Amino acid sequence: MAVVATADNPSAIYFNPAGITQLEGSNLRVGLYAIELDPSYRAPNSSTSYENQWKYHAVPQLYYTYTPKDSPLTLGLGAYSPFGLGLEWPQNSGLRSVALESSLNDYTINPVVAWQLPWHLSVAAGLTVSYSEIDLQQGLSAIPNNDVLRFKGDAWALGYNLGTRWQPLEQLAFGVSFRSSSEMDYSGHVETQSSSNPVDPANYSSAGMNYPFPLELTAGVSYRPTKKWNLEFDAQFSDWSEVGNLTIHQTPAATSLVPYPSIPVALDLQSSWYYEWGVTRYFDNGWHVSAGYIFNENSMGDAHYSPLITDLDRHFFSVGTGYRGKHLDFDIAYQFGYGPDRTVVGSVNPAADGTYSFLSQAIALSVGWHF
Repeated sequence: MAVVATADNPSAIYFNPAGITQLEGSNLRVGLYAIELDPSYRAPNSSTSYENQWKYHAVPQLYYTYTPKDSPLTLGLGAYSPFGLGLEWPQNSGLRSVALESSLNDYTINPVVAWQLPWHLSVAAGLTVSYSEIDLQQGLSAIPNNDVLRFKGDAWALGYNLGTRWQPLEQLAFGVSFRSSSEMDYSGHVETQSSSNPVDPANYSSAGMNYPFPLELTAGVSYRPTKKWNLEFDAQFSDWSEVGNLTIHQTPAATSLVPYPSIPVALDLQSSWYYEWGVTRYFDNGWHVSAGYIFNENSMGDAHYSPLITDLDRHFFSVGTGYRGKHLDFDIAYQFGYGPDRTVVGSVNPAADGTYSFLSQAIALSVGWHF
C-alpha cells in the first residue's frame, strides 16, 4: 500500500517521495496497470447506445530507491505514466463531427532525493522529465467515413514534485505531496482528408498546440489502531482550469477544407477533487489484504463538453492482496469503475448532446525486490 501518508514501498516516488526514507538499502519495484475502458454514448431521444472501440490499455511502471547505510538521504528514480487517454467512437455514433478518436500518452522519468529529519519528519524533492504524444481526430461532417481532421504531435516538458511526511505517533502519520504543472508545447501536423476529393485525398500542414498538464496537490492521513490495521484517507486537488481553451496553430492552413490558421479546441475545464479511502489488514505470515474506494469529480461543463474526453463523476472500488518477504514482495489488485449516466444538454456543438456513462475494470500487479 503506497499512498500519501503510508508510502512504504518504492512507488512512493509517485505518491509521496518523502515516504522513501522508510526504505533501507536498495529496493526495486516493477508494475503493470491493465485497464478495460468502456464509456458509452446515447443520442437524445434514442435507445441506441454506442461504445468505445479502443477498450484495452496497459501502463507499465518502474521504481528504484537506494539508502546508503547510516545516511539520512534516500535516492530514488521512477519511470511511469501519470496521464493518459484512449478513446475511439464508431463512425455512425453521431459524434463524428466532434469526436472520432483521441490518444494521449505521457511518459515521465522522475529522479528524487528524500531527507530524513529529526522529529519523525521527512521531506523530498524531485525533477520530472516528461515526453508526450497526442493524436486527436474528428470528422469535418456528420457523414460516416466521408472526411477527417487530425492533429498529431509530440512534446517534452520539465516539472518537479515535492513531498513531506510526518509521523508524530506510531499510530498516526500525515503526508502532503505536490506535483507542478508542466507545459506540453506539442509540435506536429494537421491532416485533412475527404473521400469526395480523390485527386488530392490527403493534405498536411505543420501545426502546434500548447497543452498545460495540471498541478496536483494531495494530502492524506494514515491511522494504525494496531500493527495489524492501517486506515488511510487522501484528498487530491487537480487544477484542470489551467487547460482552459486550446488552439491548434497551422502554418499554413492545410487545405480549403480548413482554410484558417487557428483551430479552436474549446474544453473550458474546471478544477476537481479526488477523494480516496483505503484499509489494509496485515497478517503475521507476511500476507495482507486491502480494500479501497475513490470518488473522482468531473472537470467539464455541458457548454464545451468533449466526447474526446468523456468526463463525468466516477466511483472506483478495489480489493487486493499481497505478500512481503525478506527479499521479495508482490501486490495484485482488482478495480471496478462506475460512472452514473450524465446527460449533456445545451452544448455549443449540439452533436455532443446526449447521455454518457462509464464502466471500467482494471488489474494492477507489482513485484518488488529488496537487496
